[in-house]
Amino acid sequence: MAIDPMVGDLAGETATLRAAGPLTRIELLGAPAWTVTDHSLARQLLTDARLVKDINAWGLWTSGVVTRQWPLIGMIDAGRSMFTVDGSEHRRLRIKTTQALTARRLEALRPFIEALTAELLDDLETAAQEGAVVDLKQVFAYPLPMRVISELMGVPPADQAMLLDRYKKFFSMMTPQDERLRVIDELDVYFTEMVRRKTAAPGDDLTSALILADEGGDPLTEEEVVGNLKALVAAGHETTVSLIVNAVRALLSRPEQLETVRSGDAEWKQAIEETLRYDGPVTHLLMRFATEDITVGDTVIERGEGVVMSYRAIGRDTAIHGEDADEFDVTRPTAGRNISFGYGPHICPGAALARLEASIGLPALFDRFPGLKLAVPEQEIGNLPVLTQNDVAALPVHI
Repeated sequence: MAIDPMVGDLAGETATLRAAGPLTRIELLGAPAWTVTDHSLARQLLTDARLVKDINAWGLWTSGVVTRQWPLIGMIDAGRSMFTVDGSEHRRLRIKTTQALTARRLEALRPFIEALTAELLDDLETAAQEGAVVDLKQVFAYPLPMRVISELMGVPPADQAMLLDRYKKFFSMMTPQDERLRVIDELDVYFTEMVRRKTAAPGDDLTSALILADEGGDPLTEEEVVGNLKALVAAGHETTVSLIVNAVRALLSRPEQLETVRSGDAEWKQAIEETLRYDGPVTHLLMRFATEDITVGDTVIERGEGVVMSYRAIGRDTAIHGEDADEFDVTRPTAGRNISFGYGPHICPGAALARLEASIGLPALFDRFPGLKLAVPEQEIGNLPVLTQNDVAALPVHI
């Protein structure tokens, strides 16, 4: 089946993929691939060393069938970083990030996130004067993660609006490919200059920590720091925007579920994990490539073929989450088993940060505005034309 780049019916697409079986053929803007919709198979393949992130293992790339003009190329050929290499090199690059992205560093961000949340909730109230409809995504969920990841990475406040704009164009399927390639080049230039400034004058931020990291092998090269930085900023804000918005949408559409959390019968942590399972931030994660034939049941993933993880479909796996997996239930005992941030060596290094932001932002939002409600029916809230991210266009609410 062809994956719809305009995301016109995400629920229907997810159901169709689930019905097609645990491993099925898809087409991504003209490029054939396999996709995984089964939780157990995903865990198996995400730890299979025969599936790699190196684009040079992709037959469509090495044969020239897929070129830089393919609209999704920036999701795969993104420079050298821990997101694009495997094995010992991946471990070397990743240990530098984990050395820098410590639990202590994240916990030190908590006061900043709390203060920023309060500031944005003030903005939300101002925007909704006299009962007006306000876009909760634009005013609250969109700026919060970018400002947090920028604080963490040492991105100047004056540059954050520019980065939001560039990443929006990068992800959107409405952006002409020539413009997307220019955006990629602009981001490369911006982050390279930033890394050079911090190499000359390190600060108390994660970028400087990556530059100075001295454990786990040779220091990171400039290209590797830039690659890690670009990907961390992209993933560090996009996933959290979707997590917050999707949680709010699900809870406001199901008052009984919201009441379960408000009454204390379920914790906010449970609501966050159920959101990650039911309507996670990533729809389809691109891509791994087979370095040799891989047999899965009666199917063979041939050498050189690409494999996608369809995380939204994986979250609806009835074998793991029960026959009611298409329902949102904050008391679901298996919600914490979701793999929406990945699994295995390439599991998302920013998962803890996303959960921290949601655990602060969501309760503060509902405590501040107990009368919060959707301004339109849930089914009228459409997705942006972003093939990989589960991102709504807007979340209109009354506060």
